[in-house]
Amino acid sequence: MSDPVLTRSLLERLPKAELHCHLDGSVRPATMLELAREYGVTMPREDPEDLGDYMLVTDARNLEDYLQRFDVTLSVMQTTDALERIAYELAADASREGVRYLETRFAPVLNTRGGLELGATVEAAVNGLQRAEREFGIVGRVIICSLRHLSVQTSMELARLAVAYHGRGVVGFDLAGGESGHPASTHAAAFAWAQQHGVPCTCHAGEGDGAASVAQAMHECAAHRLGHATRLIEDPALVEEARASQVALEICLTSNVQTHAARDYESHPLRRYFDAGLNVVLNTDNRLMSGVNLVDEYEHAVRAFGFTFDELARIALNGFASAFIAAPERDALLAKARADIEALRA
Repeated sequence: MSDPVLTRSLLERLPKAELHCHLDGSVRPATMLELAREYGVTMPREDPEDLGDYMLVTDARNLEDYLQRFDVTLSVMQTTDALERIAYELAADASREGVRYLETRFAPVLNTRGGLELGATVEAAVNGLQRAEREFGIVGRVIICSLRHLSVQTSMELARLAVAYHGRGVVGFDLAGGESGHPASTHAAAFAWAQQHGVPCTCHAGEGDGAASVAQAMHECAAHRLGHATRLIEDPALVEEARASQVALEICLTSNVQTHAARDYESHPLRRYFDAGLNVVLNTDNRLMSGVNLVDEYEHAVRAFGFTFDELARIALNGFASAFIAAPERDALLAKARADIEALRA
């Protein structure tokens, strides 16, 4: 059977899972303005389109520059109503792109400036995702993040939070934030606590630092998945280890170009990883700051690397297979995605 023609409509209908999507990087500009008026917060622009343009990162020198935009979104993410609404809208938007399963991540310690308890922030996001699931059918879960520049004690507190809410809307634990000068190994105890209590872990690595940072995430933090892993390619032995273990690589093409982890789309190692048999999954990272949705990222894979329908279908299925959701739910989502892909192929 010949490969279907890769139209945008077909890519929208391709069943997809998104595993790397930051809640505070994926807010609708119009929502930011409405919440800013409600909470008395000043936004850098007063029109939704202008604000969207402002939030799109086109001038970052590195990862740390890219992350500065988050101060704007976080300014209106300090109440349970705001968190629930933003999570709901993210899942609603993703469902229109053919996303069947979504893991969104955030660092609850950044949402307590107005007095919220950590647990309340998690419950708000979970409530928003559950509402979207009831209305649109998209299954949404939360990954709780710590940040590399935070203290070991804070990371442990967040790992304990992930354990407390595991099975109650939370499926994983992550370490994010500025990478250079902030080794993941410092937070190894938090990863160990999460894993000892059955919580799967992912770790940002190889985005703002080299392959040694990826090795730390793999060896000292025992991460089940790797966020970005762009510079893993610099260590052939580590690439082979990643292939053998089938650790999932959460690839985010556009944000990697923005942060200069990759010079451009064409030089990104995605194609080399895929051809070498690594477990790669496509993601948006931050829909607002990167100005993309998941269909856009699949289109970038087609244009920059010539991926075929069958290859993209394999990447999409990798996403379902690598999800942190409980095995029975994961297997059901995967089986349905396989059946729908076969129907699209036909």
